[in-house]
Amino acid sequence: MGILSWIILGLLAGILAKWLMPGRDGGGLIMTILLGIAGAFVGGWIGTRLGFGSVTGVNLGSLFTAVVGALALLFLFRLLRK
Repeated sequence: MGILSWIILGLLAGILAKWLMPGRDGGGLIMTILLGIAGAFVGGWIGTRLGFGSVTGVNLGSLFTAVVGALALLFLFRLLRK
């Protein structure tokens, strides 16, 4: 998957994660993109280990996996900030 695809997928995953778990996290658009990209990696790693699949391109399955990873990262980020 190309870098542009990762950025697009990360942007979408980050926005969806922030929408599903709203809060005052700060960071703006750049932090949202980074959260989504990192979430795609985490979600892909967890999905591969559990046998659900991985992040293979910009499609619904990969987006779902990336959003789950981004939600997990957002949850951990909020726990560490408290």
